Amino acid sequence: MMESQPLQLQDPVAEPHGAEPAAAGAPPAVVPGKEFTRTCKGLVVLLIGGYVLLQLLPSSLDYLAIIPAKTIPFVWTVFTAGYIEQVLPGAIGSSLGLLFCGKDIEPVWGRKEFLKFIILVNSICGVLAFCFAVALYYVTGKESFLVTPLSGFHGCLAGFLVGLKQLLPHLELPMCFFWKIKAKWMPFFVLCFSTIMAFIVPDSINFLPTLVSGMYVSWIYLRYFQRNPLTGLKGDPSDDFSFPSLFPDAMRPVTDPVANFFDRMLCARSRPSELALPVSDPTKASRRRERGERVLEERLAADHAADTEAPAHGHSTAED
Repeated sequence: MMESQPLQLQDPVAEPHGAEPAAAGAPPAVVPGKEFTRTCKGLVVLLIGGYVLLQLLPSSLDYLAIIPAKTIPFVWTVFTAGYIEQVLPGAIGSSLGLLFCGKDIEPVWGRKEFLKFIILVNSICGVLAFCFAVALYYVTGKESFLVTPLSGFHGCLAGFLVGLKQLLPHLELPMCFFWKIKAKWMPFFVLCFSTIMAFIVPDSINFLPTLVSGMYVSWIYLRYFQRNPLTGLKGDPSDDFSFPSLFPDAMRPVTDPVANFFDRMLCARSRPSELALPVSDPTKASRRRERGERVLEERLAADHAADTEAPAHGHSTAED
């Protein structure tokens, strides 16, 4: 299997549909993928294969999905549950989401980082899903939280939405009919929709913790730990990917303290000294771009002067 290109940059002439033009001096933009990757196709086979296995051997669900009452002896289920879809609509939806999100994300991250992200998010979501189910049992006293099998790829799909917000925030994603929504608002939209559905369909509350966990585990990893392929730095400290940016501006009184908590807890340990120039200050970033443009113009002028002097010098030598 061939690894995807580590970086896919935007053609300076063409703009992707739904994307805003990049400012001068800004980092190279990312182009939406055009083809489904081999890695995503292989993972789709895994998801469909897991669903088929459950239809052929229903008892295998006890050994592959998280059943909180049985998780202690079957610890491995927190790692396998993320790849097991129990219903056909879930298998189809997860497969389509993986294909369409993966074709935009994997070419930028590369196959190794893409798989690492999936394994990390699914594993942590499995652990948190178990913890939430046990907590809900102690809060409500309902034994159904302990015996309901928990599985599915939806936690990782929620993480992909966060990745798209980071890479292609202005990409317009089709929702239904003629309605589209920009990628930067998709995590918040899915969070609100899932929360509302949890009250309308009580059984769907079992999936809400996994969705929320997938989003915030992904954001923490991309914000503080992933080696950013566009900048070469660890994490993404830009304001456009801050915690408050996941929500509307009206919610900043609530989200700003949470963002400050994450920065105090994770910044000092995750951001190395190589991040000496803060990219979140627009004034300083503009000044650095202007200095860079002046230096580039001076170098181009010097090269042009050298090129014009060389022919003149050669012509005078020939006359002598």
